[in-house]
Amino acid sequence: MFFVDKDIVASVLDEKCERKVLAHDDNLMACHLYFKTGGIGKKHSHEHTQICYVISGRFEFDLNGDSRVITAGDSVYIPSNVEHGLVCLEQGEIIDIFTPERKDFL
Repeated sequence: MFFVDKDIVASVLDEKCERKVLAHDDNLMACHLYFKTGGIGKKHSHEHTQICYVISGRFEFDLNGDSRVITAGDSVYIPSNVEHGLVCLEQGEIIDIFTPERKDFL
C-alpha cells in the first residue's frame, strides 16, 4: 500500500527520458516521468484511459492530431485507444495516471 520514492528504481527509457512506476494495483497506476529537453514520447495508443499532469517544464503534446503546448499545472485527459505523443521543449516532469494498470510497465 505504500510506495516510497527512494526505494523505487527509475527505468531508463532512452537518453532523455526515465520513468518510475509509483503506486499501483490491477485497476490504477501512477508513474513519474523525467524528461530532458528534446525528449520524445513517440505517438502511440493503448487500451488504458490516461491523465497526464505536468509538474514542471514545457511540452508540445499531440492528442489525436490536436497539438498544444502544456506547462506546469496543466493536465491532459486521454481516452482509451486515442493516439497521443509529446516532445519535451524544456526539461520537466510529468505524472501519468492509468486505468487499468499498465502491466507492460512492470
